[in-house]
Amino acid sequence: MHRAQEEGIVAHLLAIIPETFIGAFAKGDLLQVLLVSILTGFAISQLGDLGERINGVIDAMAKIFFEMIRIIVRAAPIGAFGAMAFTVGAYGVASLVNLVELIATFYLTSILFVLLVLGTIARLAGFSILRFIAYIKDELLIVLGTSSSETVLPHMIQKMQRLGASKPVVGLVIPTGYSFNLDGTNIYMTLATLFLAQATNTPLSIGQELGILAIAMITSKGASGVTGAGFVTLAATLAIVPDIPIQSLAILLGIDKFMSECRALTNLVGNGVATVVISRWEGELDVTQLKAAMAHPIALGEELEEEPV
Repeated sequence: MHRAQEEGIVAHLLAIIPETFIGAFAKGDLLQVLLVSILTGFAISQLGDLGERINGVIDAMAKIFFEMIRIIVRAAPIGAFGAMAFTVGAYGVASLVNLVELIATFYLTSILFVLLVLGTIARLAGFSILRFIAYIKDELLIVLGTSSSETVLPHMIQKMQRLGASKPVVGLVIPTGYSFNLDGTNIYMTLATLFLAQATNTPLSIGQELGILAIAMITSKGASGVTGAGFVTLAATLAIVPDIPIQSLAILLGIDKFMSECRALTNLVGNGVATVVISRWEGELDVTQLKAAMAHPIALGEELEEEPV
């Protein structure tokens, strides 16, 4: 908690810069990895034939990484189930009435956001949000079990390519979206902050509420990570809103697992929709392939066994 109190907007932006090249990967900070990756990509593009050979090595290493992720995600739901059982057993059902209402509000808000906001954007881009959700249903189930959208990053990259989006656009938008397009995390932090304000009898004006929304939009960037990363980012957000006691975070500790599932699902759908929309904007989308892929979704694992079209 002390670390979260020290973080502000400036510190959050400075934290994007890694201390060393290897340190970015060692710490597992996605924003730092993204910065190093962009700089490395620019450098490799200037190396000509040598850059092409280096790119081939990176592609081969990526296949190894994808296979490792595939093994891990199949075992992850077992641990997630145990964590959920502990949460219910430790806090009980009777003491979670108000918290259940918060969970229901969050899930309802996220559903409306996906169907109305993302649904409208998808319709303008020429596809149905419901068909898109059906297309990535296997990935959504994995995210539901692990509470982290990062577990399906390899699957999403290859499925978006099979959907008709070009490889360069997918390779840029999907990883970037994991840091900068966290719709579910933003909704979660805003609702959670308002809930804690009510729970601690902290009055907030309209201006303060709008300020919280603006702060959440900034601090949610880079909040992607392992399960619970959004909870830590919420602590950093509360540190910027001094009227709400940061100790009140303990109230949400027992339900963070359930909240994490919804924010990860919302983030995943938002990133997928953004990829298709940006591909269309850039003229890099095969509309015929898009309609064919949504009409005949592929099974989980099939996209890893064959090369993307």
